[in-house]
Amino acid sequence: MQKEYDKAAFRRYSPTIVLSNEQIRGFHANGFLILPAITTAEEVVRLRMVFGRLAETRAGFNEGAQLDLVSGDDSDTPPSLLEIMNPMDYAPELRSTLFHVNALAIAKQLLGRAAAPVFEHALMKPAGHGSATPWHQDEAYCLDHNFNYRQLAIWMPLQPVDLHNGCMQYVPGSHRGPVLAHRSLNNNPRIHALECSASFNANDAIACPLPAGGCTIHDGRTLHYAGPNHSHSPRWAYILNFDLPPKPRWDKQAFSWNEGKQTAHAFRREAWYKRGGFLLDLYRRLRRVVPVHPYRLFYLLCRAWRSVLR
Repeated sequence: MQKEYDKAAFRRYSPTIVLSNEQIRGFHANGFLILPAITTAEEVVRLRMVFGRLAETRAGFNEGAQLDLVSGDDSDTPPSLLEIMNPMDYAPELRSTLFHVNALAIAKQLLGRAAAPVFEHALMKPAGHGSATPWHQDEAYCLDHNFNYRQLAIWMPLQPVDLHNGCMQYVPGSHRGPVLAHRSLNNNPRIHALECSASFNANDAIACPLPAGGCTIHDGRTLHYAGPNHSHSPRWAYILNFDLPPKPRWDKQAFSWNEGKQTAHAFRREAWYKRGGFLLDLYRRLRRVVPVHPYRLFYLLCRAWRSVLR
């Protein structure tokens, strides 16, 4: 019996994208960059099948890796913004995609040769009622205050996106400032999503409509937002995050908005860790980062150990 997706269709690729000097300067000046294509139409179709399967089977739910980003994550309520964290842990074929190869090549061109993958996730906004992704900076989600970060994210839609179904919007130049104050969405600690609570001018935002398989690339401090999905089809996006090896910092910074979170998915993850899941999680983290820089290895070990002690 033939499966709906074909793992063999995912194979090894060589990078096909080289950024121009103008594109690199534009990214560093504005904090984001738009590319009309980062992979093929055929790969986008296969990715939609993979993510449809992961959503249908609720892959990673009991490990806290599948959740509703903008609600209390009630398992009996259909999600309004589904997130699957590190989907390659549940679909290993995702390791062998042109998207991953091109994304890593782009990250090295923008951050430097030491850039490495650190996190990935997929987001699905259901047809007709998918919620907005609130304004935020990615760095605001960092849980460890002992390190400096230099990050970027590559956001690829799996269908055409515009303002009607939630394309990305950015505030140019916002990456040049500090991490602004954030809070849990609606001040509810049971919600995973953060929203920027500082003052900024959202009217300065630039919307970035894209074809399927195009992408936006943004700095970890660039303010961004994606509107609700008013279309008749689900809106999927696949996001890869890269960073340089985190460096220890001596002046402590505290992101108070990450303290006191009481999300259901975090409780599921904690229970899984205590059943021995931390060993599998550490293995997965090390497998995602090759080669492993000493700072990064120390950082991953600290995170795993803290999770066990909680």
